[in-house]
Amino acid sequence: MILIDDVLISDDVIEKQFVCNIKKCKGICCVEGDSGAPVEKSETKILKKIYPKIKSYLTPEGIAAIEAQGTFVDEPDDEYTPYATPLIDGAACAYVNYESDGTITCAIEKAWKDGVVDFQKPISCHLYPIRLKPMDSVTAMNYDVWDICSDACTLGKELKVPVYVFLKDAIIRKFGEEFYEVLDKVAKGEMEEEAGE
Repeated sequence: MILIDDVLISDDVIEKQFVCNIKKCKGICCVEGDSGAPVEKSETKILKKIYPKIKSYLTPEGIAAIEAQGTFVDEPDDEYTPYATPLIDGAACAYVNYESDGTITCAIEKAWKDGVVDFQKPISCHLYPIRLKPMDSVTAMNYDVWDICSDACTLGKELKVPVYVFLKDAIIRKFGEEFYEVLDKVAKGEMEEEAGE
């Protein structure tokens, strides 16, 4: 485990390798699972605000789910992430978008890429396969192993890309560039070398 500021980072974040292989998995992580994507409290307001702008990117089923459940739902049984994205009939995230080849993408991110909104997507989605869990005085950063991501693990090993490197942009978005630079130095063993000089 590595402690940077108040973030306790699992060794797996540095040691495991991962690169999303959406051509193989087709974005199935947006459909599988027993709850929606975790949503931070600050993001609940953003989802409400951007909904009218992203509505045209959503499927009719996604719109119906959001109109019935809201732009986010309460997850009272989850002490770490009390909010989540709504689901379509208990399966797909309401914010999914289907490409012509059947690949599942995020409607929010598609609108962001088009410059319609300035919110990329919930940080939990951007950080995946990292999951954050607030604890007493620290936030735990863990690597979440999910069998549907086996192709991403294989590709990561082939390309020799550690989880934290694959998620560089997401980590910087959440914790800042300085945090990432320290993490990168620790991962490469440079902090020990500097301390020993």
